[in-house]
Amino acid sequence: MSRIGKKAISIPTGVTVTLDGNLIQVKGPKGQLELRFNPIVTVTVEDNEIKVARPSDDKFHRSIHGTTRSLIENMVIGVTEEFTKVLEIHGVGFRAQLKGNTLAVNAGYSHIVEMPIPEGIKVEVPTPTEIKLTGSDKQLVGQFAAEIRGIRKPEPYKGKGIRYRGEYVRRKEGKKA
Repeated sequence: MSRIGKKAISIPTGVTVTLDGNLIQVKGPKGQLELRFNPIVTVTVEDNEIKVARPSDDKFHRSIHGTTRSLIENMVIGVTEEFTKVLEIHGVGFRAQLKGNTLAVNAGYSHIVEMPIPEGIKVEVPTPTEIKLTGSDKQLVGQFAAEIRGIRKPEPYKGKGIRYRGEYVRRKEGKKA
């Protein structure tokens, strides 16, 4: 049996979980999320716990079992605590700015890159070289952070670009004189 899949997910107080066929809805103080999972796995809600089970030890059933459980757990965590990603901008003249519902990033191009902020994500720019993303949907927060990082990935010679907080950029030496 899967180590991750067989763990029960405890439902904290203030969170309601509704199950309708293969659609699970999780409502909490920080938002509401829903997931349509594969009908192969069975999800049950009882005694303030969510349990995920699979029909057999087939390779596909094992893989979908742990994945479904992780997705549901991330939903429960997201509606109670929210997920956060912090991006740092390194480089002379590189900066970010919030303009209404768009994020404007100056990353050394001839133009300013403007990105519309998706629904369900809160963006803060505490300093011009730092972007803080928060939201209840882990995948949405991670995807938007990856898109922002994709504007100018950190380069290995000077380390200029947009990176996640705590990300290590391996530096190269450059040309020898």
